[in-house]
Amino acid sequence: MAVQSFEKALADLETIVGKLEKGDLPLNESLALFEKGVKLARFLRLELGRAEKKVEILLKDEAGNVKSEPFDVEDEEGGAGDAGEGEEEGNDSSSGGGGKLPF
Repeated sequence: MAVQSFEKALADLETIVGKLEKGDLPLNESLALFEKGVKLARFLRLELGRAEKKVEILLKDEAGNVKSEPFDVEDEEGGAGDAGEGEEEGNDSSSGGGGKLPF
């Protein structure tokens, strides 16, 4: 597969998934698209892994230990107060414990 950007590969994979979901393609074409989709998915997984490693390197402290820091989009937007309070009161939707989904 030719070298391409993450964004282009993701867009191509989304296009392939859309075509396959329609289900109106001949078997050979479906298999060819599926094979290309698998290759794109592998490429995307590798790229995400590389990005994760870079982030880990950037987050290492002076002793070389990776510091775990929570990432909250609302912190960046200036609205962190509401999200943090609900978590402290035991409203942890990430645990899967019988709560409603946040969306």
